[in-house]
Amino acid sequence: MERYVRSTSVVSRVIAGETLIVPVRQGVGDLSSIYSLNEVASLIWQAIAEPRTRTEIVQLLEQEFEAPSGQVEPDVESFLGEMRSAGLVSTQGASA
Repeated sequence: MERYVRSTSVVSRVIAGETLIVPVRQGVGDLSSIYSLNEVASLIWQAIAEPRTRTEIVQLLEQEFEAPSGQVEPDVESFLGEMRSAGLVSTQGASA
């Protein structure tokens, strides 16, 4: 099962309750590509500080926001897909 984890080529900070992500290219922050995350996305970002499966992330959000998986799962899938396309999230292969 794939595990999602933050890319090592980004830096992130929480400023005034808002998570900001800055890609680092050639050793310099790419300030033209700053990402600002809402509360749900911030929780996902925090969760993938360590490799986690999509199922683990969905369960975490279900508990935190008391929401059904049918509502949470498409949002998680969308966020992870967008972040992966932008190079902010990578995946690791199946675990034993």
